Amino acid sequence: MKASDVADTAVDVLRNVGAFAHDLVRPTVRLGVTGLSRAGKTVFITSLIHNLLAGGRLPFFDPVAQGRLHRAYLEPQPDDDVPRFDYERHLADLLGSPPKWPESTRRLSQLRLTLEFEPLGFLDRNLGRNKLHVDIVDYPGEWLLDLPLLGQSYEDWSMREIAMAREPNREALSRKMLALLEKLDPSAEAREEDAQHAAAAFTSYLQECRDKGDAAVVPPGRFLMPGEFEGSPALTFAPLLPSDVEPSRNSLWGMMARRYEAYKSHIVKPFFRDHFARLDRQIVLVDALTALNGGRDTLHDLQRALTDILGCFRPGSNSWLSSVLYPRIDKILFAATKADHLHHTSHDRLEAIVRRLAHNAIDRADFAGAEIDVVAVASVRATREGNAKVRGEDLPCIFGYPLKGEKIGTRTFDGNEEYAIFPGDLPHDPDEVEAFLKRKAGDNQVRVVRFRPPDPVTRNPDTPAALPHIRLDRALNFLLGDKMA
Repeated sequence: MKASDVADTAVDVLRNVGAFAHDLVRPTVRLGVTGLSRAGKTVFITSLIHNLLAGGRLPFFDPVAQGRLHRAYLEPQPDDDVPRFDYERHLADLLGSPPKWPESTRRLSQLRLTLEFEPLGFLDRNLGRNKLHVDIVDYPGEWLLDLPLLGQSYEDWSMREIAMAREPNREALSRKMLALLEKLDPSAEAREEDAQHAAAAFTSYLQECRDKGDAAVVPPGRFLMPGEFEGSPALTFAPLLPSDVEPSRNSLWGMMARRYEAYKSHIVKPFFRDHFARLDRQIVLVDALTALNGGRDTLHDLQRALTDILGCFRPGSNSWLSSVLYPRIDKILFAATKADHLHHTSHDRLEAIVRRLAHNAIDRADFAGAEIDVVAVASVRATREGNAKVRGEDLPCIFGYPLKGEKIGTRTFDGNEEYAIFPGDLPHDPDEVEAFLKRKAGDNQVRVVRFRPPDPVTRNPDTPAALPHIRLDRALNFLLGDKMA
């Protein structure tokens, strides 16, 4: 172990001791919220906060169901060096006239929500432990997928990236990048011009992958979200094809390997140390419907991403000693988003499919003592349910206003009319998903379109009603219910 690693560990332990002592008096939960691009993190956090502040319908959140939640309010966040989650602006978008979906956040942000409640325990009641601080930490899932890089050499990473680029669903996207890499000699003398061209081609490939949706799981995540590191050598590298000649330190390979290590040292490690390693609980938002609609290759990408994501966590039950020395994430919730895009009769099937996609990694985490659950949610419900005749058959449908430009088959929606849409049936058995997608190849397996947000409902001009949702209360109860017992 390097001396710097020992020093970092000592600093972490001292920080954790201080946090543990503080939590004895003022209990705090650091809740990580993440998901891959377009999974709905911003809407989830905004709706969660608004439903607690505005007294939304949360019948399956025990403190609300039992009448023990007295009030919820926002407080200044504890970390002065982390941007604040812009809750007010995002809520204004959802409650606007017309309402619109807020822009996705592309950086780390944080917000502190404090819940005052009546504890059930005699000791807690007499000690006045009736407040829970919830520090919500919002971060891109692409950053999370960078964490496995800490255990990979540049050679291992290059081999994995190139192998993924050659997969059938990426061949068309990676053709230009691979053609450029084949012209580069890894053992040749390092030239900045070669590094710049390779990095630009690699970044363009990653951008096309994300825009297409099939391959949004390719790290490094900061290449598409560079922030203050834009243009730095730490973001100016790319995978290289292996060479038969042992590359020297001054070769192109040697330069790329050093920059890869700089990326890990200056970008990945600080995120892990300062933010990720401090999380107590985690929710991962999963857009499984879009993956199902994309076909087998897209679904395989999602499965690989979920496995990589769970591999990043340090799951397990916390003893008092582990809480002091090296806290673990003791609860992880996978939320299958956009449940309002399906009829409720398919929600349990959606949950089963997500659990099946992550079953290997979930089994490992369960063995370590962590609690894991899967729930189908809609952070803001944009549709209603009903029956409609489709080709003479009475089918369970969802009704909503598809956004302008959305398509199903040959129909393009204008955004101004409500439509009844039969979203399709998911297979009853999650083990049959592969066969289901194979049968449906070439057609939309699940009819997924984006809907506009619902028109806001107001109790009076100054008090908008809480945002409608599906199972947000169940998610809250899993993540926070035991902390408020």
